[in-house]
Amino acid sequence: MKIGVLTSGGDAPGMNAAIRAVVRTAIYHGMEAYGIHDGYKGLVEGKIVQLKRNDVGQMLNRGGTILGSSRLKEFVERPVRDKAIANLRQFGIDALVVIGGDGTYRGAMALTEMGINCIALPGTIDNDIASTEYTIGFFTALDTAVEAIDKLRDTSFSHQRCTVVEVMGRNCGDLAVFSGIACGAEIVVTKETGFDKPRILERVKNAKAMGKRHIIVVVAENITDVAQLAKEIEAYTTYETRATVLGHIQRGGTPSSFDRVLASKMGSFAVELLRQGLGGKAVYSRGIEIDYCDINDALSRVRNTTDLYGYLEKLT
Repeated sequence: MKIGVLTSGGDAPGMNAAIRAVVRTAIYHGMEAYGIHDGYKGLVEGKIVQLKRNDVGQMLNRGGTILGSSRLKEFVERPVRDKAIANLRQFGIDALVVIGGDGTYRGAMALTEMGINCIALPGTIDNDIASTEYTIGFFTALDTAVEAIDKLRDTSFSHQRCTVVEVMGRNCGDLAVFSGIACGAEIVVTKETGFDKPRILERVKNAKAMGKRHIIVVVAENITDVAQLAKEIEAYTTYETRATVLGHIQRGGTPSSFDRVLASKMGSFAVELLRQGLGGKAVYSRGIEIDYCDINDALSRVRNTTDLYGYLEKLT
């Protein structure tokens, strides 16, 4: 049996640990492992190389992905996928492990339906795959956001400022909520909380009136223009206000020990599923347990955020 592995979509710390686990578990079972460079785009272009055990050494602590990543919208088209499968057949590759977000999952499901068994691993800093408790890369990105907000709090306190911080997360507010709780932010704004500007302005004004020296507002991306919000807060409350967009700095860096272990377990588990002849499955975590479900099920689930936002309401 020959197994391919690719990373697709946005990179996430821990992807290299997952690649390493796939390759070494495959070799352990006497299989051949192949790396596909630059995601589905590289698969269509035939960027496929065999990986030996030593090829994936010295990479557990590296951020990003050694295989590279990309986005290929055209992969939804049947002729494009036909070319990808032809390349796999040329190398005799029977199955794939794909690491990425929801777009990666959809590509894996489409390939499975065309006869190539695929197992999908949740590799995204956004934590926006509802089937899994945590995605590979989420906690490393969270640590980066927390470190940055802690530093901003120092200067915010020193200069009696309100600081508005935008964190990543695309359409999922988990990075904002977790970092807000971890840093003691006074206000957290996500798609789930809703963006109530008058209420935000009043809360900041009340904090000023109570003599609070500084205030931190954490905002998930795609909610509002944080620079404009900062101007409005300053005009309404007289707090000197600054906006900071953390941006793609949250994607990089050395993966945390949690992400390394999670990715290693998931990568190894994916190979075991392929050995059983399974395809169209998504690996997920619940507590310390690793399991799997259908990819379509993983894509259709909605994350339960009731408890998380309950904590947020009590603590902010």
